[in-house]
Amino acid sequence: MSNAAFLRALGLLLAFVGIWSAAPVRAQAGVAGTPLATCIARVQPGDTVAAMLRASGRFDCSTPQTDFGGGDYWALSAPLARKGLSEPQYVRVISMVQRALTLSVLYADGRIATIPTTSATLSRHIQLGAIAQFALPQHSAPPVRLLWRIEGSANLRGILTGQRIAGTQDVVRANLTMAAIYAAFGGLVLALLLYNLALWWALRFRFQLAYCLMVALLFGYASSSSGLLAWMIPGIDNNDRIRMNMLLLSATAAAAVGFARCFFEERIFAGWLGRYVTLSIALLVSSGIVFVVGSHVDVRTSDRATTVMMLVGLAVTAPILWRAWRRGSRYLAIFAVAWSLPILSAMARLMAAMHLIPDNFWLNNSTILTMAFEAMVSSLAIAYRVQALGVERDAAMAAELRARALADTDPLTGLLNRRAFLERAIGRPERVTLLLVDIDHFKLVNDTLGHDGGDDVLRVFARTLHAAAPNTALIARIGGEEFAIILPADSRLEPDMVLDALRDARMPFDLRVTASIGCCTGTLESEARWKALYRIADKALFDAKKAGRDRARIAPALSVAA
Repeated sequence: MSNAAFLRALGLLLAFVGIWSAAPVRAQAGVAGTPLATCIARVQPGDTVAAMLRASGRFDCSTPQTDFGGGDYWALSAPLARKGLSEPQYVRVISMVQRALTLSVLYADGRIATIPTTSATLSRHIQLGAIAQFALPQHSAPPVRLLWRIEGSANLRGILTGQRIAGTQDVVRANLTMAAIYAAFGGLVLALLLYNLALWWALRFRFQLAYCLMVALLFGYASSSSGLLAWMIPGIDNNDRIRMNMLLLSATAAAAVGFARCFFEERIFAGWLGRYVTLSIALLVSSGIVFVVGSHVDVRTSDRATTVMMLVGLAVTAPILWRAWRRGSRYLAIFAVAWSLPILSAMARLMAAMHLIPDNFWLNNSTILTMAFEAMVSSLAIAYRVQALGVERDAAMAAELRARALADTDPLTGLLNRRAFLERAIGRPERVTLLLVDIDHFKLVNDTLGHDGGDDVLRVFARTLHAAAPNTALIARIGGEEFAIILPADSRLEPDMVLDALRDARMPFDLRVTASIGCCTGTLESEARWKALYRIADKALFDAKKAGRDRARIAPALSVAA
C-alpha cells in the first residue's frame, strides 16, 4: 500500500474516532431517569437500616468508590425531589459483581420498605443493557431517600454505579431505545452470519469461517451483556452471567485476532509476528478462563490478571497494522477502518478497568456497537477479498491455460505438437481419416532461403492446412516438415483439395512449394490402432513420393480386425 493510501486510511480512522467520541453524549437519552448522587460507608457490626438512614455523618461523599476496595458497604442517596404520587417510580443501577444487593426506601412519613436480592435472584430485575431495575413500593407518602446495602462487592469498577430514579415514561423510553439497538444489532449479526456461512459453503475460504466464528461469538457476547440471557434464563445467577459475559468477550476478541490472521496475506505473519499472534489468541482465550475460575476465589485479582492478559493480547493489532503497511498489504485500509472503533472501545474499557478514565453505561455497552460496526465493514472486506481472490484465480486459470496451450502447441507453427495430437486422437471410437502431409524437397527450400526462410515456409504451410481443413479436424506438426490431419471419415475434405490449397498458397519469395499426402481411414480406439493406421498412411505417403511427388495416395481402409 502506498503512503498516500495509508494516510487516507488513517484519516478515515480518525474520522470514525470523532464519531465514536461524540456518540455517547448524544446517546445519553437512552439512559432513563435522573442521576442520584450517593455517599459510601463500610458496613460495621450492629448496623441497621434505620440507623444508617439517620447516620449521614458516617458516609464518605468525596472519595472515589474504587479506592474503598472490596467488601460490604452502605450507599446512601441524596434527598429525593418530592414528586406526585400518581406515577410509579423505579430505581435503576448497573449490574455489578456482588453477593447481595438490598434496596431500602425511606418515605416522608418515616416508613421504610425493603427490596432484598442476591446474585441468585437479581437476574429477575435485569433490564436491557444489564440494568438492575426495582419498582419502588407504592405508599401514601412520597419516597425521600434511598439506602443500598451491597454485600460481597468486588468493587471492580465501583461499589454502586449508574444509579438513577425514573418514571414510567423514562423506563419505557430507555427500554425501547435499548431494544431498538439490540434488535438492530441481532438482526445484523444473524444476517451477516447466515450470509457468510452460505458464502463459505460455496467458496470454502478459511477467513470466511474465521469471520463466522467471530460473529457467532459476538452474538453470544451480546446476549449475555445485554441482559437477554437473564430474560431467557430468569433463574441464572447474575454473577455467573457476568462470568459468562467475560468468557464470551475474551473468546470474541480471540476470534477477531484469528480472523485478522486469516484475512491478511500469509507474508504479513512471517517470523516472530506469526508466533505473537498465536500467543495473543491463547492469552485472550485464557483471560476469560482465568476470570471464570479465579473469580470464585478472588474477583479483584482475577479481574486484574484478565485485564493485563487482554491488554497484551489486543496489543498485537499494532504490529499487524505496521507489518501490513510495511509489506504493502492491499487489505490494510479497509482493515484499519473496520478495527478503528473496536480497538478504541477495547482500549477505553481497559483504561476504565485500570481506573485511568471514568466508567459509564455507554462505555460498558460500546463493545457491542463497535463490534457491530466492525462486523459490517469486515463483511465488506470479505466481499473485497473474495473479489480480489476471484481476480487472482481467473488470472491463474488464464496463465494455466496459456501454459497448457504452450505445452500442447508447436511454437513455430501454432499447430498441435505430436504429444498433444496423440492425446486427443487416440481413444476415438468413430471412424476417422488420417492424412499425412509432407513438404516435397524441404532441404532444398532451406538451402535456397536459409533456415529463417524455411521457418516462414512452415508457418505459411501450417496456416494453409488450417484454412483448408474443417473445424472438426485435428491438425499437428509431427515432424520437421511432416504434418498430420485427422478428421471424421465422412468429411468432404479430399486430399486433392488440400494439394490445391497448397499450390495456390503464396509462399515467401514466391517460391513454389509442393507436398505429398498419404491417406488412410480407420478407427483409433487404442495406441495399437494408431500405429497401424499411421503405418498404412505413411506407406501411402511413400508411394506418393515415389510416384513423382505433389500428389496423394489413398490406402485401403483399415479393417476393424486389423
